[in-house]
Amino acid sequence: MVEQARHVPVLLDRVLDLLAPALADRDDAVFVDCTLGLGGHSEAVLRAHPKVRLVGLDRDPQAIALSRERLAPFADRVSFVQTTYDGIAEAVGGAEVHGVLMDLGVSSLQLDAEERGFAYSKDAPLDMRMSAGSGMTAADVLNEYPADELTRVLRDYGEERFARKIAGAVVRERAREPFTTSGRLVRLLYDVVPAATRRTGGHPAKRTFQALRIEVNQELESLRAALPAALSVLAVGGRIVVESYQSLEDRMVKRAFADLAASTTPLDLPVELPGHGPQLKLVTRGAEQANEREIEDNPRAASVRLRAAERIREAT
Repeated sequence: MVEQARHVPVLLDRVLDLLAPALADRDDAVFVDCTLGLGGHSEAVLRAHPKVRLVGLDRDPQAIALSRERLAPFADRVSFVQTTYDGIAEAVGGAEVHGVLMDLGVSSLQLDAEERGFAYSKDAPLDMRMSAGSGMTAADVLNEYPADELTRVLRDYGEERFARKIAGAVVRERAREPFTTSGRLVRLLYDVVPAATRRTGGHPAKRTFQALRIEVNQELESLRAALPAALSVLAVGGRIVVESYQSLEDRMVKRAFADLAASTTPLDLPVELPGHGPQLKLVTRGAEQANEREIEDNPRAASVRLRAAERIREAT
């Protein structure tokens, strides 16, 4: 389909390399793609490992429908579950998992759908729901949140320096007329964010749109629950790969991995206590980024931060 032809999975070769030791040469390997999207990563995993069984998760029914079509040649090895990624434990139903991928943030499908309102470059309804048709919209946040709460969202989720100033301008403007489309919000942001900041900090709408999207979809709350859930179902020798696209997500991933990669034996003891050794081994050194060639081929890889870990001891 046209959407699939446009879609270029981020860091695909690196993801395959990192997952291969956990999935190769197994008759019972289970791979969970927690953010199925258009199925590009999953298709590559299924082709590379003919015995792997895929459990594909996505909150967006349109993404599942498109992936179902794309992955039809592997139908006997694939199951789909419409859920957020913190539903991974329920989705696998007690099965041991050998590979997990989380490709966080907004998908290509959602970015390219103008009517979803994710892209500030196009005037569109202020929706931003990853699961279309349910829950609050970005317009609801802009039109209904008190100024202090709107400031918190912009500051905490967008890391926006001018959060209070933007919130005040939104409150004044919505009193005149409620916000319905992205174009009007973008014009307001051009007026509020100083020109000097725009020259070094990128598009003035970038941080506000990120903050609204995270709030609408409760992304950080879902990720906070999803990371321990995914790690709890990972078999010994299994690997998890996470691709983050903003610093808030990456810090959460880094902390979750580091906590389980450390011993809990008291520092003053000379030997490792049974059951207190590290549960994870960090497979990547810090967060890996895309190289210039990949970014040129796929601009959406510019902000990716990839981390991977392997379970080396049973979960406790």
